[in-house]
Amino acid sequence: MRLLVDLNRCESYGQCVYAAPGVFRLHGRESLEYVYQPEDALQADVRRAAAACPVQAITVEPAAPR
Repeated sequence: MRLLVDLNRCESYGQCVYAAPGVFRLHGRESLEYVYQPEDALQADVRRAAAACPVQAITVEPAAPR
């Protein structure tokens, strides 16, 4: 899986951090950092984080073929 976060849309509510702390974190008060290609074991957390985003800034895509 691959994550895309629209950082122009993101308002740093941090709901993704609570839903998937192994993938998302806030650096300072407003800078979101995240793992672009999280491990498959974190899929459920990532999907929960995308659903929890109040501004729908997180897009989950299938992993690119290698």
